Amino acid sequence: MSKICEVTGKKVMFGNNVSFSINKTKRRFDVNISKKRFYVPEEDRWVTLNVSSKGLKVIDKKGISEVLKASREKGYIK
Repeated sequence: MSKICEVTGKKVMFGNNVSFSINKTKRRFDVNISKKRFYVPEEDRWVTLNVSSKGLKVIDKKGISEVLKASREKGYIK
């Protein structure tokens, strides 16, 4: 499963672990991604998306059909 949200486009970020003595080592910040199924009544089918927790809030606010339309325009979904 790729670490990219199909609604918001959030990806993995990279940064540093900084110790008490200010030594820096590379680390990665993973996105909180989960696989979730949504029912789209306009298309009368189920859609499975990899969404972040922020993406779930966006879907609750705007609705699944509007979010799918916007995600396809931005290129997050084929």
